[in-house]
Amino acid sequence: MNNRKNMHVTVGAALAVGFIAAAVAVWLTSGHYRQASFDLLNMICGEVAEREPGSGDTISAVLKEYTEGNLDGELQRDVLSALGYRASDFAGASCRQNYFFAAIGLTVGLFLLLATFCYRNKVEILRIRALADYLEQVNSGKALILSTSGEDDFSKLEDEIYKTVTFLYQTKEQAVQAKNNFAENLSNIAHQIKTPITAMSLDIQSMKLGLDGKALDQMERQLSRLTSLEEALLVLSRLDAGTLSLQKEETDVFTLLVLAADNLQELLSGSGTVIDIPEGGEMRIFADMDWTMEAIMNLMKNCIEQTPGGTIHCSYAQNPFYTEIRIWDNGAGFAREDIPHLFERFYRGKNAREGGIGIGLALAKEIIERQNGTIRAQNRPEGGAFFEIRFYSH
Repeated sequence: MNNRKNMHVTVGAALAVGFIAAAVAVWLTSGHYRQASFDLLNMICGEVAEREPGSGDTISAVLKEYTEGNLDGELQRDVLSALGYRASDFAGASCRQNYFFAAIGLTVGLFLLLATFCYRNKVEILRIRALADYLEQVNSGKALILSTSGEDDFSKLEDEIYKTVTFLYQTKEQAVQAKNNFAENLSNIAHQIKTPITAMSLDIQSMKLGLDGKALDQMERQLSRLTSLEEALLVLSRLDAGTLSLQKEETDVFTLLVLAADNLQELLSGSGTVIDIPEGGEMRIFADMDWTMEAIMNLMKNCIEQTPGGTIHCSYAQNPFYTEIRIWDNGAGFAREDIPHLFERFYRGKNAREGGIGIGLALAKEIIERQNGTIRAQNRPEGGAFFEIRFYSH
């Protein structure tokens, strides 16, 4: 429909220009015709005056009568001008008719041009009104998808408005989702904190009654759990607020894995687990050494919990696009229903150890993704859990 409107506008403008051009052409033609008539009559009178030197009065008298008639001629000597005549004195009915048609053509052309302008102006007003109505609907929360009206002067504005509104809706949805996540996290935090507090309360009562000599050890474990929960929550809150500064620098992958394993020696000794890290040559990534090591430690801890007394394997490789780090064990692996939720905050899988708070994998994912990386988890066909990290070069 809009294309037809544009076609009508174009045709109207072309007709207007055509009529105006025709009017100008008629005007110029009539002027040329008038001058040609004057020149021809001037030539004839000049010849007569040369041949009959005493005929000047006669010519003057004849021309006075002729000004009411019509005669053609070509200029040789300017006799008629010397006698006081002009080209307009010889304009007959045909010349006046040319002026009449020229005036009609000019009038019609100007009318069509004005009508085209008015129509164009009306179309623009309607388009502006439609965009304004759409913005009012956006402000009232009732906006639908903005339908395109074809290609015209407002198409780019329409496209930019649509993109802005889409961005605002996405921002609103993200804000609502963030609010819901915050509420859910608060609920999970309250639940996580409630468990050690309840256990400590029972331990205190037992100590007062002198019924349990192991109460102090239990309280110490619960306090340690609360401390770990506090530290993890502080890190997550800093990540959410964007205040956690990651100092990225060139880091050797083999060194990163070895340091992560060294920091877990106490846990490894207690469980009888070993970590195998074969040296694969010098490969570097652009990342924060400490926080990336923290993320890898969390993955290794998960494998240690699933494979007590076993071996945790690590490997790494590099290509022009990314550097890949793989960590896996030979344990029972993840429950199938847990895999889609492993990196969710406070999620504890089916085979999670007693006392875990479900933040380690979520924290690892946040740290890696903020450094242009990805992480995924799955089960190996041979058995056991498998983590794959990729740090992309660009």
